[in-house]
Amino acid sequence: MRDGPAVLSGQHFLLGDQACAEGALAAGCRFFAGYPITPSTEITEHLARRLPEVQGIFVQMEDELASMAAIVGASVAGARAMTATSGPGFSLMMENLGLAAMMEVPCVVVNVQRGGPSTGLPTLVGQADVMQARWGSHGDYEIVAYAPASPQECFDLTLKAFNTADRFRIPTLVLADEVVGHMTERVTIPPAEAIPRVERKRPRQGPEENGFLPFRAEEDLIPPMVHAGEGYRVHFTGLTHDERGYPVTTGPAHHQLSARGRGARAAVLAPGAAQGRPGAEVLAGPRRGAPRRTAGHSGAAGAGLRGPGCRAGRGRFTARPGLSAGERPLSSGRRAERPGLRAAAVGPG
Repeated sequence: MRDGPAVLSGQHFLLGDQACAEGALAAGCRFFAGYPITPSTEITEHLARRLPEVQGIFVQMEDELASMAAIVGASVAGARAMTATSGPGFSLMMENLGLAAMMEVPCVVVNVQRGGPSTGLPTLVGQADVMQARWGSHGDYEIVAYAPASPQECFDLTLKAFNTADRFRIPTLVLADEVVGHMTERVTIPPAEAIPRVERKRPRQGPEENGFLPFRAEEDLIPPMVHAGEGYRVHFTGLTHDERGYPVTTGPAHHQLSARGRGARAAVLAPGAAQGRPGAEVLAGPRRGAPRRTAGHSGAAGAGLRGPGCRAGRGRFTARPGLSAGERPLSSGRRAERPGLRAAAVGPG
C-alpha cells in the first residue's frame, strides 16, 4: 500500500461526502468503522482507500450497532474515531450513542440524511433527523451537532466536530443531507500546519500515583481522559458513575453527573451567519439540518418581514448544541420567543 499525505493541501473538486472524509483525516481520524448505506456510502468508500495510506484502520462492520460500538472502543483506546451512516443506520446507533454519552467518550458520527421513515427513499434528500439527533437516545444528555451546507463546510465542520468531541468528551454529530453529500464543488484544504487541533485533556499524574480518580471533573467540568492500556485503573460503565467510574445508585448523583455535562458544554455557542438590518428583532432561517435548499425561502421571508415597523434579517446556524431552557423546537410557520429576538421557521417540510 502506497503511503499518502494525511492532509491533501490545496484546491480540489470533491463530493461533499469525500470532503467529509478528508476533513476527518485532516483532524487526525485514524479509525473508521461503518456499514455502507446510501447516501453516505462515498464516505465509507473514500476512507477504505485513504485510511491505509495514513496507517489508519478501516473496518466494514456487520451493521450499524456494531459500527457505533467499535468507534466507542477505539476512542477509549486513544484513537480519533468516526462512523458514517444515514437514517435507518442512525436509528440503530442510538443505544450506543447514549452509551458514549454516559461513558463520556469522544467520537464523531456523520449522518447524511435521506427520505424516511424506515427504508424510505434512499436517493431522496431529507432533513428530518434533527429531533432524533437531539433526543434519539433515551435519558437526559446533551451533545453537539454541526450542519454543513456545502462540500467546503463538510470538510471544515467535520474537522471542527473532532475538536469539539475531544474538548468536551462527547459524541459529536455532523448532519449533512443527500444534496450536500452528493454535490461536487471546489474545496480548499489548508496546509497541515494550519489545521487547528484540540487535544484531549490528559491526566497530570502517572498511573503509579495513588488517589487518581478518572472521572473527577476539574474547573472546566471536564475530567481528564485516560486510555486503555496506559496502566491506569479505570472502569467504564453505562450506569450512572461516580468519580472512580463505578456505578452509583442515588438520584442526586445522577443529577450531578447530568448537570456537570450540561454546564461544561454551555460554552458551545451556535455559530452562524446573519444578514439584514443591524439590531434585527426578527431572524428568519431554515429550521432543519443542512439548509442549502432552504436558503432562498429564508431570504424571501426575511425580505418580506422587513418594513418600517419591523427590523428583520435572515440567517442560519451551523452548530446546534442541546436545546437550552426556554427554547422550543420550531414547526413550520411558528415562532420561538427568546429575549429580544423572535425567530421564524421557514422552508419546506
